[in-house]
Amino acid sequence: MKKIKAFVINALLLTATSLLMRTVGVSFGVYLSNKIGAAGIGLYQLIMSVYTLAVTLSTSGVNLAATRLVAEELGRNNPSGAKKAMHRCLAYSIVFGTATAIALYTNAETVGMQWLGDERTILSLKLLAVSLPFIAMSSSISGYFTAVRRVVKSASAQIFEQMVRISLTIAGLTMLMPRGLEFACLAIVGGGSLAELCSFFYSFILYLLDSRRYKTDGQVTGGLWRRLLGISLPVAFSAYARSGLITIEHLLIPRGLKKSGASAEAALASYGLLHGMVLPVILFPAAFLQALSGLLVPELAECRAQCHEVRINYIAARVFQITLLFSIGVAGIMFSFANELAVAIYKNYDTAKYICILAPLIPVMYLDTAVDGMLKGLGEQVSSMRYNIIDASCSVVLVYFLVPKFALAGYICTIFFTELLNSALSANRLISVTQFRFNLWACVIKPLFGIVGASAASKAIFRLWDVAFATPVGEAAAHIGLAAAVYLLFLCFSACITREDIHWGISIFK
Repeated sequence: MKKIKAFVINALLLTATSLLMRTVGVSFGVYLSNKIGAAGIGLYQLIMSVYTLAVTLSTSGVNLAATRLVAEELGRNNPSGAKKAMHRCLAYSIVFGTATAIALYTNAETVGMQWLGDERTILSLKLLAVSLPFIAMSSSISGYFTAVRRVVKSASAQIFEQMVRISLTIAGLTMLMPRGLEFACLAIVGGGSLAELCSFFYSFILYLLDSRRYKTDGQVTGGLWRRLLGISLPVAFSAYARSGLITIEHLLIPRGLKKSGASAEAALASYGLLHGMVLPVILFPAAFLQALSGLLVPELAECRAQCHEVRINYIAARVFQITLLFSIGVAGIMFSFANELAVAIYKNYDTAKYICILAPLIPVMYLDTAVDGMLKGLGEQVSSMRYNIIDASCSVVLVYFLVPKFALAGYICTIFFTELLNSALSANRLISVTQFRFNLWACVIKPLFGIVGASAASKAIFRLWDVAFATPVGEAAAHIGLAAAVYLLFLCFSACITREDIHWGISIFK
């Protein structure tokens, strides 16, 4: 029970931090969209598509390697080995981060002109390159804090980074925005790069203080480099392929939109609307599942090292249940109250249609996040990345053929097909390696009826009472809060959540 309590408390800490970061991120995204417009957001998202690839190259799987190695050494009661593993992970980070930074900086003009087709991106790409070695080392340290279950330190680094990022970006936009979109993007990128630098030094100091508890003794810990490379390189090469394909996909979207008849600015605006405004809202509630997914890696790695098959099956079944109940509720609320959310967040209805369209895909997307974390913890990272590469390859092909013909509708069809494919492959792999079972009726069908009824009840109650809301935010919060409460009551009364589940949850905090 002590380990379960530590796991849940860490999950709650990460969830609270992630929710805070996402709230701030979405609010900041609203500020940016109002400041630079949808076309500016589209240009920034183009830069970020290349940046994502560069971050993938610089980290090269080190976060998972640090988490797995440190968790395994501590599971074997070898704290000295955990510390030695971190020394190697940091060295690995420096090599890959520096090499990627040099490559991006020296090729920024080629990437900006030939890949992105917009010279306004060149200065931003050069500035982004500076932050890559620090991002790689921060990723390694984040993996360490996850492994030792002291995520509050990693969470504090995220909060610190976001505060610095927002402050510097607002100051930069105030000075550079009058000079055009190129310098507006430069201000946003510069604020982010300096924030990454500050965050690394903050995290590194926390790591030095925390790691002093693990003494480096004379105990022999062999094969650390071999194990590090055995975990990181398969993930890295798979991530390179997937990230490269995703970057190609994101570059093809604006070009495909232009071929469909849209102007260059309209194409950037549509791309920015979907990626910079709609998807952050859709993925906002996934903060809990992402925290859970990250913590499952060391938890399952330890269980696997100790051959605790029964506990592995138990964890997999619980996570499946929690994910489906939660994500089905979120999907129903997003679908039913898309208009209220769009007005509350962006003060217009532009995003409502796309929130409504993508809402049914939420259970698939959220489940894939949780399953991915479990596969990595069980040493199935190669399978996970293989499915991600298949997903990305299909995305590129479908975007290439569908977007020029059907515009944004073609891209939405691509998202649906690839998310369903990836989730089905990953879930099938998890079931085959754990042999766990879940109740389809209790985990899927009954919750669907429940959230439909809860959303309808919320709309009917406020309509019958003819409630006048002072603000759009208040209206959205009231509808969502009531629907969520009714849905939770339904889950309890319909035995989707049992007394055993409630007692188990309460016992954790005793």
